[in-house]
Amino acid sequence: MSDIHVECYAGHRADEKPRRFAIRGRQFEVDELDGQWYSPEASYFRVRADDGNYYVLRHDEAQDFWTLDGFRAAHHQ
Repeated sequence: MSDIHVECYAGHRADEKPRRFAIRGRQFEVDELDGQWYSPEASYFRVRADDGNYYVLRHDEAQDFWTLDGFRAAHHQ
């Protein structure tokens, strides 16, 4: 997905963890960082947003480019 913008908390290194993101102009707050892992090319963040759904955000560190790599809808009872 191309139209994504991510704002991050920057601690001792830049873009340490996502705080909020927008997809096609719709804003989401990150309620929880559910997981984080790395590949040689990118960092991945699985987050639960304020809509209750889970998103996998991928940060290509070399090009400073974000993509949405996964989505899982919350299970509502």
